[in-house]
Amino acid sequence: MVTTRLTNSPNKKLWLAAIKPPMYSVAIMPILTGSVIAFSETNQFNISIFLLFLISAILILAWENLSNDVFDSETGIDQNKAHSVVNLTGNKSFVFWLGNLCLGSGILGILAITQWQQDPTVLGIILLCCLLGYIYQGPPFRLGYQGLGEILCFFAFGPLAVAAAYYSQTQTFSQSSLAASIIIGITTSIILFCSHFHQAEDDLAAGKRSPIVRLGTALGSQVLTWSTYSVYLFTVLFVLLKIYPVATLLIFASLPFALKLINHVRTFHDQPEKVSNCKFLAVNFHFVSGVLFAIAFVISSLTTT
Repeated sequence: MVTTRLTNSPNKKLWLAAIKPPMYSVAIMPILTGSVIAFSETNQFNISIFLLFLISAILILAWENLSNDVFDSETGIDQNKAHSVVNLTGNKSFVFWLGNLCLGSGILGILAITQWQQDPTVLGIILLCCLLGYIYQGPPFRLGYQGLGEILCFFAFGPLAVAAAYYSQTQTFSQSSLAASIIIGITTSIILFCSHFHQAEDDLAAGKRSPIVRLGTALGSQVLTWSTYSVYLFTVLFVLLKIYPVATLLIFASLPFALKLINHVRTFHDQPEKVSNCKFLAVNFHFVSGVLFAIAFVISSLTTT
């Protein structure tokens, strides 16, 4: 059945959907944010470490995406997913080892940073991120099937990844980077949350208790609304507390992207074919808000020197 469906589908579009190039902003944004805040606070920036960390993060995310396809193929939840890499290649073993190659290459990059700094802290944090990534979908844990994926995602791509990026530049931690990681963690978790709306029936059939299965699409759309607004509320709060520079209010320029996402999900939350692209609207929001956030810290640094 899979072979027939793939034959009748535009192969290029399926591969693009499987590789999900826009989704790699999820790996880029925490590294960018932590590194830029480090520059803002110390006026120092090691471009070599930044680029090595960025490439490593992308490779580790590739491992997570590929291994998740492998683990999902074992539960049968992806049997109707034409753009699963396992379904496209028909070779689960190949995808599994390709993912492990990406993971190994990414960890080698982090090891190079560790050797460079003679400090294992960044390696330890990233290994913890990898552990959270594995227990999300990997057996015997599969915590994503219990509806805990968004929580794991928040910590892995928020506080942990941003802290690691900041530490890679300064070999210390900061209150500002920790507060900033909340914003990045929320916008990243929103992407994962949005990926459930169109596949609630498949998730339920496979025994996956995703947040949308638990809440229903109507309540889920309300949760999405307030989660998205919380990004702006936290920004204002941290500016008032003088943890963020005033320039971070620039993030409000991303509001049109937030409203487009909110209105789209509110309108089509119970129509799988129409709501299926909401995760890409969430990626747009994540990317634009993250870039504006990073620019704000650069502006703050330039105006205070």
